Amino acid sequence: MKRFWLIVVTGSLVALAGCHSFKKENIQPPTPLAKDFKPTVQVTRVWKDRVGHGAGMSGIRMQPTVADGVLYAASTDGVIAAYDANSGKSLWEKKTRTHGWFGWGDKKRKDAFYSGGPAVAGDLLVIGTLDGHVYGLNTKDGSDRWTATLPSEVVDTPAIAGALTIVRTQDGRVYGLDSATGERRWVNDQGNVPLLSLRGNGPLLITNGVVFFGSDDGKLIALRQDNGDKLWEQKLASGEGRTDIDRMSDADGGIVLDGSTLYASAYHGNLTAVDGPSGRPLWARPFSTYTSVVLTGNSLFGANTDSQVWAFDKSSGADMWKNDDLKYRWVTAPAVQGNYVVVGDSEGYVHWLQTGDGALAGRERLSKKAIRAQPVVAGDLVYIEDVLGHIAAYRVGAK
Repeated sequence: MKRFWLIVVTGSLVALAGCHSFKKENIQPPTPLAKDFKPTVQVTRVWKDRVGHGAGMSGIRMQPTVADGVLYAASTDGVIAAYDANSGKSLWEKKTRTHGWFGWGDKKRKDAFYSGGPAVAGDLLVIGTLDGHVYGLNTKDGSDRWTATLPSEVVDTPAIAGALTIVRTQDGRVYGLDSATGERRWVNDQGNVPLLSLRGNGPLLITNGVVFFGSDDGKLIALRQDNGDKLWEQKLASGEGRTDIDRMSDADGGIVLDGSTLYASAYHGNLTAVDGPSGRPLWARPFSTYTSVVLTGNSLFGANTDSQVWAFDKSSGADMWKNDDLKYRWVTAPAVQGNYVVVGDSEGYVHWLQTGDGALAGRERLSKKAIRAQPVVAGDLVYIEDVLGHIAAYRVGAK
């Protein structure tokens, strides 16, 4: 089992809850924001709401999901809700009323510790919990459809692929569940996970009958969707070093697909382009990150473990630009909204950077609490969630 839920940044331990102490040796304070900053893009907050108490102190990246004009979000304290994605109007909300780790709650949902975020396909919503349950719900009103019980916590969003729902647990297993009933169809066991690893798993990518994900020991792994058998694996990090911390090599970011090429990255590892059918590496370059990269056009964007935001050429991995303005602000994985890269930071600020040269273009503050989850872009809006469940939708336009 994973024994620790750390995020390690260049040999320094940084608390995920956003309550960092910068008086301790080896922990760098966040780069101050320029007070004379003049935005070059108009950012408008369209709506704001709150779902429960968000991720709280769990260390989970709670991320909302947008499907068919509806935003779905959940919290580790037992709230799951649906909103009109354009207006923020509440459509429904369900509370399980569980109190504390040893409390009581809803008769059907025996725990309320939702984690990661919901996955949605058609009228099915699937979400996991920190107590190892997976719930299938109706998207129309949040009513129960099925429950599956797994032996370890589910800390990331499941993935729905037609008749199968794929779920990954913290003990190194990946499960294929029947999307209609929640019954287990297969399990793939990756074996023992490292004793020291980062808190969290990257989202699963399912395409062309194959499940792709990054492992806790720094590998990109491909499984058959129908039975969970391993097709291939490719190293993203060496796992070498003098100390346990130096040897940490989690691949906790999402996998990006462009045509038949996959892009994946790892902590203390590389950003690597891989041929999807064969698993053969096409190019690799050093880039240590614990979050996802994102692709648009010919450019890959990512934030390294010092919170420097980078742009790379997708065909070669060559540097295009690097922005140091947000260094040590522990930014989220980036998203792309039009011509801007969007990231949140540990003090509740949201930043927009130009995709062309990385220059800061806009800034808003969602709250005074850390933002850890990757922003979600749908249509012309970007949705941001902080650790206490505050969610806001922003639109950008000409200044």
